[in-house]
Amino acid sequence: MKILVTGATGHLGSLVVKTLLDRVSAEQIAVSVRDPQKAAALAERGVDVRHGDFEDPASLAQAFAGIDRLLIVSTDGDTETRIRQHANAVEAARNAGVGFIAYTSAPNAQESELFLAEVHRETENAIRATGIPYAFLRNNWYIENEAGAIQGIVAGAPLVTSAGDGKVGWAARGDYAEAAAAVLAGAGHENKVYELGGPLRTYAELAGAVSEALGREVPFQQVDDDTYVGIMKSAGVPEFALPIVTAIQQAIRAGTLAVESGDLEKLLGRPATPLTKAVAEIAGVQ
Repeated sequence: MKILVTGATGHLGSLVVKTLLDRVSAEQIAVSVRDPQKAAALAERGVDVRHGDFEDPASLAQAFAGIDRLLIVSTDGDTETRIRQHANAVEAARNAGVGFIAYTSAPNAQESELFLAEVHRETENAIRATGIPYAFLRNNWYIENEAGAIQGIVAGAPLVTSAGDGKVGWAARGDYAEAAAAVLAGAGHENKVYELGGPLRTYAELAGAVSEALGREVPFQQVDDDTYVGIMKSAGVPEFALPIVTAIQQAIRAGTLAVESGDLEKLLGRPATPLTKAVAEIAGVQ
């Protein structure tokens, strides 16, 4: 069995590979990366490092050759670019005769009104259309997405949100990676949809977790969207990113990330990493 992970030098992909190396031999693992030099350490461990660029279908055809089980880690960029890149990867997997595709998707991707969901909905549909057995890993929010806010709190800033009482299934990136590795190296995951995330919490509850991690009370502010934009702008968020971060707050307020599920713990075979512990790691106060 040969397992390939795309984006293996990225935040999530690198953790998936690290976890796989604890489960299977390095000879069973391949990675597809745009710059093989960045994966030199993996090559030294015996991992099969291949060049693969989602903008270059010919490179993907070579990267996916002889692969039994594939993890497509969703790319970054605008919606049109990501849909095109993912379609290239799915088509290359079909042409290469890949036997199983796992894909990092978004919560409730087929019905969600989250502005990020269109990419994942289109990609899920493209994978289904191939007829290849699949597993959709619908990752909720990474607690690492809040790293800027957490580090700001360490420096004395309050936790600010316009998400109201909207709930989020924050979980550590390492837990999502371990779940992906369990699917890739395990059996019985064909044509499964996994809603992955931690216990649902509000930003007020996140403030409580940060308070516990830091050992002090964290100031917490609920504001409206316009005030939130102003605060983020003054905190140094680039102008182009302000509509994105505000749209995320609006989506959380609307409940788009409030997807209750025990799938993460099921795949991990243990409870998810406690939020306080994950926050402490980000804050550097372990």
